[in-house]
Amino acid sequence: MKLVITRIVLAVRHFQQWLTAQIIFGFLNFLKLFPADGGINFADWLTRKIGPRMRRHKLMLANLHNAFPEKSDAEIAEIALASWGNMGRLAAEYVFLDRLFDFDPYSEKPGRIEVSGIPIFVDLMENPRPFIVFTGHTGNFELLPVAGAAFGLKVTVLFRPPNNPYVAQKVFDFRAKRMGNLVPSHAGSSFALARQLEAGSGVGVLVDQKFRKGLKTLFFGRDVKTNPLLPKLVRQFDCEVYPARCIRLPGNRYRLEIEPRLEMPRDERGNLNLPATAQLLNDKVESWVREHPEQWLWYHDRWNIKKSVF
Repeated sequence: MKLVITRIVLAVRHFQQWLTAQIIFGFLNFLKLFPADGGINFADWLTRKIGPRMRRHKLMLANLHNAFPEKSDAEIAEIALASWGNMGRLAAEYVFLDRLFDFDPYSEKPGRIEVSGIPIFVDLMENPRPFIVFTGHTGNFELLPVAGAAFGLKVTVLFRPPNNPYVAQKVFDFRAKRMGNLVPSHAGSSFALARQLEAGSGVGVLVDQKFRKGLKTLFFGRDVKTNPLLPKLVRQFDCEVYPARCIRLPGNRYRLEIEPRLEMPRDERGNLNLPATAQLLNDKVESWVREHPEQWLWYHDRWNIKKSVF
């Protein structure tokens, strides 16, 4: 009897996931009927209407109040609304990604994409060596590996698949065609990244995801656990580390930035300081978020406070 009930529960769960995936795919296919600007703007408008009605909105407001205690309720509400719009744009941009990346370093006419830090791209291509590029959930962070692939810079990207298996497969297929080598985040992903660095290649990672067991750090002055993967890879391979981010500009335009490499903190013996390295990553992402708070995904439970909100 228990086996029958378990099978029924699993079947219902799979159906719910399938149905959710079909709704998402239907919405994205609907957006294809629009020109790129119209589709992106519509998604922004729609998520601004729907987002504040969802339970996650309470978590978003709580996160913003904790991060910016000096801001008024009206300012917090405005950032939260814009952050929902940012998420809508991110979803719509999947549909139009092939049309969005139009950067041409030889063109005198500016396109949608502008790139800062081209000499760093060129140096990494012309002088192959192990390196790590990290970013956060700011702007359209998906454009960064697309830019790397367009420049011919081979970077193996670590990503966390969506929980929905139907959506996860679609997303993986879409990313693989445009972003080069992908490594899903799981128990063995660190070994896959290590092999790439050992071969003298680069890897890309997001460093602002929630992590239950990690290094004790601060983010916006509050305790968080940070994934030790990047610091451990740096310690093992002594590789260079570069921050990179995407900034949304007016008119559905984007600026992609790769910054000069970071100097890694070390102890008196010259060994890499893992907690200080993790804190350095958080500080960099925090500086980006403070500059453009509406372009970060505030609905994530980065500080593990969801239980106290709902």
